[in-house]
Amino acid sequence: MTFQPILSLRNVSKSYRGKTGGTTPVLDGIDLDVREGEFIAVLGFSGAGKTTLISAIAGLLAPDSGEILLHGEPVDGPGKDRGLVFQSYSLFPWLTVKQNVALAVDAVHKDRSAAERAALVRQKVELVGLGHAMERMPAQLSGGMRQRVAVARALAMEPEILLLDEPLSALDALTRAKLQDEIERIREEEKRTIILVTNDVDEALLLADRVAVLTPAPAARIGRIFDVDVPRPRGREAMNDDPAFQALRKRIVDFLGSLNAGNGSMGESAVDLPDVSPLDLAPPPQAYREAARSAVEQRYLEFYKLRKVYPTPKGPLTVVEDFNLLMDRGEFVSLIGHSGCGKSTVLTMAAGLNGISGGGIVLDNREIDVAGPDKAVVFQAPSLMPWLTARENVALGVERVYPHAGKSERRDIVDYYLDRVGLADAKEKLAAEMSNGMRQRVGIARAFALSPRLLLLDEPFGMLDSLTRWDLQDVLVETWNRTKVTAIMVTHDVDEAILLADRVVMMTNGPNATIGKILDVDLPRPRDRKALLDHPKFYQYRQEVLHFLAEYDHGPEAKAA
Repeated sequence: MTFQPILSLRNVSKSYRGKTGGTTPVLDGIDLDVREGEFIAVLGFSGAGKTTLISAIAGLLAPDSGEILLHGEPVDGPGKDRGLVFQSYSLFPWLTVKQNVALAVDAVHKDRSAAERAALVRQKVELVGLGHAMERMPAQLSGGMRQRVAVARALAMEPEILLLDEPLSALDALTRAKLQDEIERIREEEKRTIILVTNDVDEALLLADRVAVLTPAPAARIGRIFDVDVPRPRGREAMNDDPAFQALRKRIVDFLGSLNAGNGSMGESAVDLPDVSPLDLAPPPQAYREAARSAVEQRYLEFYKLRKVYPTPKGPLTVVEDFNLLMDRGEFVSLIGHSGCGKSTVLTMAAGLNGISGGGIVLDNREIDVAGPDKAVVFQAPSLMPWLTARENVALGVERVYPHAGKSERRDIVDYYLDRVGLADAKEKLAAEMSNGMRQRVGIARAFALSPRLLLLDEPFGMLDSLTRWDLQDVLVETWNRTKVTAIMVTHDVDEAILLADRVVMMTNGPNATIGKILDVDLPRPRDRKALLDHPKFYQYRQEVLHFLAEYDHGPEAKAA
């Protein structure tokens, strides 16, 4: 490619010195040329140095070696020619939207009149769709709106290069999609050079001209650059049906998989799982025991006219209404929908953690009314005891449901599941010393070790970057294949929903949310991510879910219209 770059990175390297005096290489010889008006997405694993790279380009830290050139001149500290938006909003809570943006304008455009500066503030705030919220405080804004303010503030500096450091990763899927659309609109209207750090493959393909993939830590470098030859404008549904998009997406996913191949997501166990059943802490009614009923296979879990109402200062609010679902034993269902549609409410009612306002839930011929270890829950946050080791955290539940088993048998159960989730070498590590991904592995091991009748997963990978999430999805699939426990998983991730489930249950928007559509996923098990991307039905299923979510992306009234 021959062009005059606006930005050049030449053999950029950066290391950090730890408390013990050792050094950890973070970046190792980064080379990249960016042309004016180009949109580059930098994609990489968690901890690969993406933020270090974007901070060096912004001039917030100096590389140990190599050079960063802007228009051929070395970058020496931060400047108004580079506007930076962080993952966190970094707004002043005591200032209005207008005042937060005006701070940046007043700092970098001192040569302009007050009227010119005020006009610039208004223009950029309106550009991100917040003209109606000029006088609001950050506390009065949603997370997505706060991030729009941060983008407006960066744009108001009128930088030559807009640097976006995972600005959307903390947002829910719907808000994230809307902000992606805003960024695309800004790219089209402003014609600025943009560098986006992300861990989301679809986000990179939706927005970028080129995708630069970093190799895993330590000593990350650019492993490969992919040209995104998908024509603009790029609609999510239209892209999903585009063979060029499908082929490029598969190449990137395969490349990321090859980079991550040596990380060892799952492990073989050094011990056999003991042949011991958990104590039934919620025994069936006496009539069932006397009748010696056989194990239920069909209609194992039933949601019947389920309803949930919360009291509010303005009166009762019906969150979920007339939710009806039958599940067979060993079935895996994904529950998907926009934020606020009641997915987690349904899950917590199934767990016995949230009271039922109407209807009922029956599990294995028993109505659910209390929580118990027969219903294992994995939440978005790992919920471990930070002062206990991985083994001790899992053992807490095992000791409760296997009190009749011998000490060595209980230890073998703990070790077996920690081995299976790839933590064979980290059993004695404190939860407080673990990464989020490792902690969530412990949570998965703990849930399976309970041998529950029902496994409930409430966005268990929602706090993790996409690439770590892939790892743990594979761990979950492999562990579930061995147990076939009946499972429900709440997710925002379309690929995750299809990869894991026998059926995808799609919920309408709240309030009064209910089941809008159920998709049967007729894909062979056991499932492999790479094989899935080659399956002719995969993108068809993906399109059905994307289309449903698009219908409901403005609320229930949008669909009626």
